[in-house]
Amino acid sequence: MSIHEQLIRIFEDQPQQFLSGEELSTKLNCSRTAIWKHIERLRQEGYEFEAVSRKGYRLTSKPEKLDVQAIQNRLETKVLGRTMFYYDEVDSTQIVARERIAQGAEEGTLVVAELQTAGRGRLGRKWHSPKGKGLWMSLVLKPRIPLHFTPQLTLLIAVALCRSLRQSTGLPIGIKWPNDLLIEGKKISGILLESSAEDENLHYVVAGIGIGVNLTQEDYPDDELRAKATSLAIESGKKWDRTEILCQFLKELELVYDLYHEQGFGPIKLLWEALSVSLHRTITCHTPRGQAVGYAVGIDDSGALSVRLPDGSMTLWYSGDIELSPATHDSL
Repeated sequence: MSIHEQLIRIFEDQPQQFLSGEELSTKLNCSRTAIWKHIERLRQEGYEFEAVSRKGYRLTSKPEKLDVQAIQNRLETKVLGRTMFYYDEVDSTQIVARERIAQGAEEGTLVVAELQTAGRGRLGRKWHSPKGKGLWMSLVLKPRIPLHFTPQLTLLIAVALCRSLRQSTGLPIGIKWPNDLLIEGKKISGILLESSAEDENLHYVVAGIGIGVNLTQEDYPDDELRAKATSLAIESGKKWDRTEILCQFLKELELVYDLYHEQGFGPIKLLWEALSVSLHRTITCHTPRGQAVGYAVGIDDSGALSVRLPDGSMTLWYSGDIELSPATHDSL
């Protein structure tokens, strides 16, 4: 058993007692500095401690783990999430999902992890996913659509997630193009789609979804991230049942996904525009080639953003990182 595991065991055996750094270092035959580092790592994994000078540390809360059987019992879907792989820790649920596909995973297969050590967002950014505080997952989809319709799925998933979170929490959540969910300008969730195709034939899509559920301000590693990101718990002042949040999302996604296959992108487009916080305002789009400013009018059938430029001409933005100005219905 590692020092890390032994430390957890000691605190779990004496949950209400203060244990000094000196006492712990003697028991585990390591330095007090090493004890402090392990305590900090445990905090990152969702353990909460009270620290008092001259008394030491007291374990006050352990991370809550998802129960696969409880999730299965509460699911109201026919396909999505019915096959589930749960992990305490992975590098990335996207990587694991692709491995499962190589082993024959069917549509609807869900990979969920309590902790990702190498979670990624769009544009290769690192995704902060502390243990037991959010929902970090990847879903296997095998839609019956042409390859060039794949970007529509990002908007579809954003619609389903936004609708389900609004229904579950009552919070004023909106969609920022193309794939972020915001509350009062701060990011609550992100979506990353990766696909595999050959000769214009779409084989599968892996949808990576991260939701900040019960993170506290202390769970974010720096002020820069705290200024940009938030969680359902921070915004509402209460903790949420992650199982309920997950099951509601999968239920809503299956409804919207079936609607998409039955009626096409038209209904999804209308839903997305109704939930968007990116439209009818001036926005700045940052790309590797530089930045551009325009007025966001709507989205087209490919999922691209329809933008009116300062000279009055119309253009489509297919990708980029946008910055929102205050909402207005005035044109540039």
